[in-house]
Amino acid sequence: MCLQQADDHEFAAAGNGATQLAGVAANDYRIFALTLMMAAMAIRSVTQPDFTLEQTALDDGARLVAGVDEAGRGPIAGPVVAAAVILNPDHVPHGLNDSKKLSEQAREALFAEVLATADIGVGVADVARIDEMNILWATMWAMTEAIADLENQPDRALVDGNRCPKLDCPADAVVRGDARSVSIAAASIVAKVTRDRIMASLDRQLPQYGFARHKGYGTAFHLEMLKLHGPSTHHRSSFAPVRQALAAQAR
Repeated sequence: MCLQQADDHEFAAAGNGATQLAGVAANDYRIFALTLMMAAMAIRSVTQPDFTLEQTALDDGARLVAGVDEAGRGPIAGPVVAAAVILNPDHVPHGLNDSKKLSEQAREALFAEVLATADIGVGVADVARIDEMNILWATMWAMTEAIADLENQPDRALVDGNRCPKLDCPADAVVRGDARSVSIAAASIVAKVTRDRIMASLDRQLPQYGFARHKGYGTAFHLEMLKLHGPSTHHRSSFAPVRQALAAQAR
């Protein structure tokens, strides 16, 4: 009888313990879920560009602040294009973001709006320059050209990445700048749309490579067409896949 009562008490205690553990687990899960939600909100706020960096530069005495970005460092064909954009603080287009995060339709719409409201400069380093200078220095050259192409020269430049070209004004390298600065985001859109249009034009001249489809990137289809047709004058001979195709063609 006493043994049975002891067992009953043990089972009851175990049940109460399990209930308490379940309550703790449920509370921990709620805290964990809330933490994840707050982290996601923080990430969204970080990755949504704003005018903070530009305003800081303006508060420090700059009159005109340019955002600078490029498109086309990775492809094995076509130019690398850089853009510089000085936004009007009173007319910043809504929806500016890293061009890679936007649909083609959104990029085109924002490109038109930026073109209508901002000072824009573009620099294009062709394949010959890329092969001569290497892609890094060709990109730096294109960025310098983009700044020079602006109607008004800036007092400060915000450059996407971890390196700045040599400019006549102070410049700040901004890692992941197209996700932080609306001016850099605008420049990324201008560079991307400009380069995509160049690649579409090349596609009409050389449809066998499918440039409009992959924009010169080394996709499986592009590499197959490279093997089939050999490199064109618009392929970067300093890039390994093209160099290998040229070597195979010479054999």
